[in-house]
Amino acid sequence: MSVGEEVREQTPGPQKSLGTSAARNLATTTKSAPQMQEISSRWLLRTLPWVDVKGGTYRVNRRLSYSVGDGRVTFVKTGDDVRVIPAELGELPALRGFEDEGVLAELAQRCTQREFAAGELLASFGSRADEVFLLAHGRVEKVGTGPYGDDAVLGVLADGAYFGDQALLDPESIWEYSARAATACTVLTLPRGDFEQVAERADALRGHLQALRALPRQRANAYGEKQIDLAAGHVGEATLPGTFVDYESAPREYELSVAQTVLRIHSRVADLYNQPMNQTEHQLRLTVEALKERQEHELVNNREFGLLSNCEYEQRLQPHDGAPSPDDMDELLSRRRGSKLFLAHPKAIAAFGRELSKRGLVPESIDVGGSRIPTWRGVPIYPCDKIPVSDARTTSIICMRTGEEDQGVIGLRQSGIPDEIEPSLSVRFMGISEQAIISYLVTTYYSAAVLVPDALGVLENVEVGRWR
Repeated sequence: MSVGEEVREQTPGPQKSLGTSAARNLATTTKSAPQMQEISSRWLLRTLPWVDVKGGTYRVNRRLSYSVGDGRVTFVKTGDDVRVIPAELGELPALRGFEDEGVLAELAQRCTQREFAAGELLASFGSRADEVFLLAHGRVEKVGTGPYGDDAVLGVLADGAYFGDQALLDPESIWEYSARAATACTVLTLPRGDFEQVAERADALRGHLQALRALPRQRANAYGEKQIDLAAGHVGEATLPGTFVDYESAPREYELSVAQTVLRIHSRVADLYNQPMNQTEHQLRLTVEALKERQEHELVNNREFGLLSNCEYEQRLQPHDGAPSPDDMDELLSRRRGSKLFLAHPKAIAAFGRELSKRGLVPESIDVGGSRIPTWRGVPIYPCDKIPVSDARTTSIICMRTGEEDQGVIGLRQSGIPDEIEPSLSVRFMGISEQAIISYLVTTYYSAAVLVPDALGVLENVEVGRWR
């Protein structure tokens, strides 16, 4: 066979049927609606009881409470040097309400940085309390004596906590527990002697302390609320005490927050490309989904009303060993009655599952809307990817009681707004521009309120990267 004959055999002949590339131009394809990876289960929005707020503001009235100075202290770090922000010293009960910046700055300068290794004692039970500890970094265990004479961990403190503050007001105070470093710790200490030296020279601070000591000791219950005087167990015609229930004079008010965007669609797209799927409808659908994702993120993380920011500090717990153990979850549950749900990042749920497996425990699960949800002590653990995971692979687990009747956590919204497509979510036509672009204003209003402090608890600094 010659070369020419070989070439003629390999050359294709005339096409006898329609090619696939041309056929696709005339065929009707089977297609999906536009997909979106950002859509999550949004269990918080689904499980939170929603209260309609007609006036745009929700006021939480509570009994008068005397508990103050329960905040956390913030620090600044430059290399290895750690300093406390002077204004943050106002979180200490003895300095609550004191605003002389010069005096606070001098007190901050007198704070000495100290480093403690894991296992080292910071303070010993029964010894004289003569300094305040400000915990800049690390974890400290409060250790006391158990009922059988052995050591018992009474609590765990983490970054921003303080202890020993009673030394500033009572020179005869002693340590009622031992403070032991669970990890390497960086603390700042303020000796009582330095505090008294500043007070002797600063008239403003001395007057503040005198006024503080002169205040009558208020009778309060275990929750810091004004005591209601009652009589019980008496016989005969005993004189009954008189009482009244006092309220907070300045109750907190929650204003509805807003998430908005302007959706723009060219009229040519809306007119010509609406078959077989309505372009405007799907553009709105995906925009609403993104808005709801942002709404749940704000309910968790917003500094004004978010769950993580609005949990009281006495309701914040630290894990005893880093990873979320059954003991930590039990402690979280024990802080409140009628807990309705946990919220945790999926990585935290996986870490808790590993701890259960180590102990040979198998959690029960329940069916919620066709999804299997794990539980602990009968309380469902819902996944929520809006709870942040830090670079150190730590996160938080939220536990809460919900509903107005149970004095729990509630969601706030306003239904009946103009152009509403769902409660508190509206799509409003804004007109057509000279460039033939159609605009829609998409808006949702929302907030969350914690009716009483113990309705919400957080297990903080949970390790999710431990595999052994």
